[in-house]
Amino acid sequence: MKTISVNRKALRDYEILERVEAGLVLTGTEIKSIRAGRVNLQAAFARVDKGEVWLHNAHIAEYQEGGIYNHDPIRPRKLLLSRKEIDRLFGVAAQKGLTLVPLRLYIKKHWAKAEIGLARGRRQYEKRQVIMKRDAEREMQRTIRRSQ
Repeated sequence: MKTISVNRKALRDYEILERVEAGLVLTGTEIKSIRAGRVNLQAAFARVDKGEVWLHNAHIAEYQEGGIYNHDPIRPRKLLLSRKEIDRLFGVAAQKGLTLVPLRLYIKKHWAKAEIGLARGRRQYEKRQVIMKRDAEREMQRTIRRSQ
């Protein structure tokens, strides 16, 4: 598996409750841009619409050699999930405060995949607590390594 892009902002701003792997429906120039690593997931989100899951605001840059066949960089892209997964995610995401966010984009066996997380938004004080906890754990690991 080759990871192309990670949405670090989502990992900071949301508490991830569940992760799901989904395929992407892409055009030829989009997959070439993804393989070149020209993807940004910072403002991206997923939405269930008419029984299908769509990825919105994911920026896949235009392919430089694409010419007239290039794609719109921010167009909505369909995510490939089974009907059972879509129904379950729609039911759970309909609850108050839950959303679908893309966590990372990667290539698996020549196919572009997106890892989608079912997430609950964190408040500002929760973000600070997570950062302080992570820093404290990092500092403990440093002192343990120094003492050995």
